[in-house]
Amino acid sequence: MVYTARGMMKQNKVLTGSLCALGCETLYGLSYIFTRKATANAGELALLGWRFLIAVIIVTILAAAGAVKINLKNKPLKYLVAVAVFNPCIYFIAETFGISNTTASESGVFLACIPVVSLAASTLVLKKKPSKIQIAGILITLIGVIITVLVVSASSSLSIIGYVSLLIAVVSYAAYGVSVEKASCFTEAEITYSMLVFGAVLFVFLALADALMNGNIAELAMLPFTDMSFLSAVLYQGLGCSILAFFLSNAAISRIGVNRTSSFIGVSTVVSILAGAIFLHEDFSGYQIVGAAIIIAGVYIANSGRKDS
Repeated sequence: MVYTARGMMKQNKVLTGSLCALGCETLYGLSYIFTRKATANAGELALLGWRFLIAVIIVTILAAAGAVKINLKNKPLKYLVAVAVFNPCIYFIAETFGISNTTASESGVFLACIPVVSLAASTLVLKKKPSKIQIAGILITLIGVIITVLVVSASSSLSIIGYVSLLIAVVSYAAYGVSVEKASCFTEAEITYSMLVFGAVLFVFLALADALMNGNIAELAMLPFTDMSFLSAVLYQGLGCSILAFFLSNAAISRIGVNRTSSFIGVSTVVSILAGAIFLHEDFSGYQIVGAAIIIAGVYIANSGRKDS
């Protein structure tokens, strides 16, 4: 009877973690349509600055009202610092530079390697050996993402800066996943809040510095009030991606580990392609359908085994 109860608890934990990971990647995938519209009239730094500023203000208000419980007293803050430095600080900067200096296909292929690097990081740092099923599923997902992004564009930038930036982004995301597992003494809300605070401080500073150099501080301050596309993107990314998706990601890692969580990353590619086709009327080819099917199959296989990551 005890064994059955423990087995059910473990099964529920895996199910909850998997749903959190799926929800997180769905939110990230849908952010594509908002980002495309917002960055048409505003820079990426402006979007990041406003996104994290709004997110941290909202969570701070909720924490002050007692709706969100955050207690960092007598806890090893170095683990929170590690999480926040790797993601969003290093990851977002490296990803932004990488994408802006390479082609869509190159950045897509690099970022598709995150599950593989996360698996290696978990094995080396956390000493968690993945199962053969997990390895097979993650590799299948990688193949599906590569097929999908190469269909969009097979051009090459040959940008060393872009390649190095994307490599840093991939490694930093894997390090973030490992750091979340190490920060097990903190709740998902506490980890998420630390990420938002660090992100707000860094990206608001960078956005202000960029605006000062270009002489458009007033424009930056008024962007959410003068550009409805920018406002919708900031609200979606601030609430949906920075607060909810970060929380879901941290919850997923704490429940099913970095290996299984990272195996869901390909889902955001599928969602972004579908969102682009439905809402932005972008092309959706048969090869992309094949790639999406492979990605989904890989995610299923990676999470079909019973062994925990």
